[in-house]
Order: sequence, then C-alpha cells, then structure tokens
Amino acid sequence: MPVSQEQADWFADAVAQLIANLDQAILGKHEVIKLVVTSMLTGGHVLLEDVPGTGKTVLAKSLANSIEGSQSRIQFTPDLLPSDVTGVTIYDQSSGSFQFHPGPVFASVVLADEINRASPKTQSALLEVMEEGVVTVDGTPHPVGTPFMVIATQNPVEQAGTYSLPEAQLDRFLIKTSLGYPDRQTTVNLLLDSQNRTRSDAVKPIIQASVIASMTQLAAEVHADAAVMTYLSDIVERTRQDSDASLGVSIRGALALARAAKVWALTDRRSYVTPDDIQELAVPVLAHRIILDPEAEFTGVTGANVVERALAAVAPPTTRVA
Repeated sequence: MPVSQEQADWFADAVAQLIANLDQAILGKHEVIKLVVTSMLTGGHVLLEDVPGTGKTVLAKSLANSIEGSQSRIQFTPDLLPSDVTGVTIYDQSSGSFQFHPGPVFASVVLADEINRASPKTQSALLEVMEEGVVTVDGTPHPVGTPFMVIATQNPVEQAGTYSLPEAQLDRFLIKTSLGYPDRQTTVNLLLDSQNRTRSDAVKPIIQASVIASMTQLAAEVHADAAVMTYLSDIVERTRQDSDASLGVSIRGALALARAAKVWALTDRRSYVTPDDIQELAVPVLAHRIILDPEAEFTGVTGANVVERALAAVAPPTTRVA
C-alpha cells in the first residue's frame, strides 16, 4: 500500500522529535544524529569510530534512553567470552532441566563499547546475532526481538591489545560514521556546562519500541522507482570497477542503501525515493564496505574517495521508468 502524505508527515514529525531529544546530549552534531536514527529505523546497526572523548558512548546511551524499550551496555575487553554476550544454558537442579539465561544482547538497543578490544571469537558472536537476529545455544534458537539495534564504538588510536574488526565483517554495519570534534561555539557551550557529567541521563524516553517497529514497516512501503534503483546499482558496480578497490560494494551494501534511502525520504516528508537520497547516504552507507588495494591505501586513498568517484562518474536519472 502506498504511503500517504499524512503518514509521511507523522513519520517526519516523530523523527524530528527524536533528533531534538538527542540534541540535548550531543550538541552541534545534528547530521550524525540523523544518520544514527535512520539506521535504527532501517533495522540496521551503527559503527561509531572516532578518537576518545568525542561523545560516542553518550550518543549511544542517549538513543537507548529515548526508546521506551530495553537497553544494555557491553564493555568489550580481551577476556570477554561469547557467552557473556549471547547468554548461556545452565542446569537447574530444581527442575532437572537446562535453562537458558539471556545475555545482554537481548535488548532493543545494545551498546557495544570499544568492540575492537574483544577477541575475534567474541566479535563474531555479536556480528552473527546482528545479521541473523537470533541466538542459537545448544541447537535452540532464541530470537532477540524487534526492534534490535547494535551501536558499536571503537577508537582508531591506542591499538595495543586490540583486535580490529575484519574488513569483510564491517559489511554487517549499515552505517559507519564519526562525531568528530565540536565547533568553537559548541565547545564553549560545553565548557560553560562542564559540571554536567551525565548529559545522557537528561534524555528521557519519548517513543515506544513498538512505534519504532511500526515506523520501520512504514518505511519499507516507500516507493522507489526503477530508474533510481538502476542509478544505485550503477554506483555500486562502479565501486567494483575502481582500480583502487580490491573489493567493491556487495549486494548487501546495495540493499542497505536502498532501505536507508526510503527512511531518508520519509524524514523529508516524501513517499518516494529521489537520486538526492542516494547521493546523501552513499558515503556513510557504502564507504566502509570497500576493501582497498594495499598500495592505494598506503597513498591515502579511502573508501569514501572511491564512493565519491563513483557518484561523479554515474549520471543521476532525469526521468522515471514507465
């Protein structure tokens, strides 16, 4: 069923309220907040990579606080086991049977703090749940429920004792972004409010988890013309042909961009996707999925450069497909 203008307005208003709520804790980062909210409404996950002290954890906790659903925080360390994340089956003597005890991954919003400090085995346990939405223990599947979103953080510095996420597994994250340092005026405002050490605690729940699930379903109904999807496909194909890329964007990445573009359109009160939606989301959704040629990476080429070249080389459509 096509999305009505009334539904598009309701969706946009709800997103605006959610972003305004998060703006209380994260000052001057409206666009990054919008990307994170878009990922949640797409049913995807976010990787926040930035230098220490820029508010990665505050953003994740604030988003969790905004949702009237369950939330959890996992501090990743080298000794963390997969069962510490997913849960474990324990023998109950009183009943004479094994009982499953859910781990912290069973929550609406899961904050995976400093994910690169955990061992690859523990990382893979979390990444599997992100992809499947199910935890399987002793052959029994346990759905984590909906909505389900993982916000993982990692620092690009202080790499001693860390395990970088495999490049191929970065594909599990819908969006990779960073907050960066605040501008001058925002820094001054933060310094004037330096006594406030718990900015995320001021963020109160304003939307129910069930509403988030309904918004995700509504976004799936947004119209995407074949001309726009062909445009997206051509961009993805161009990244695979780039001489600096050992591996371009996968079909999973293309699907992720298509879903995110539908949410992006609704936030702009539109019931249809435009080429502008694809262009605005291409770098945060696609860049981290590209595996660069080692020589190109050594010279400073980034995944964002490859995506930007693809955008420049592919002309957007000017007419709809009949």
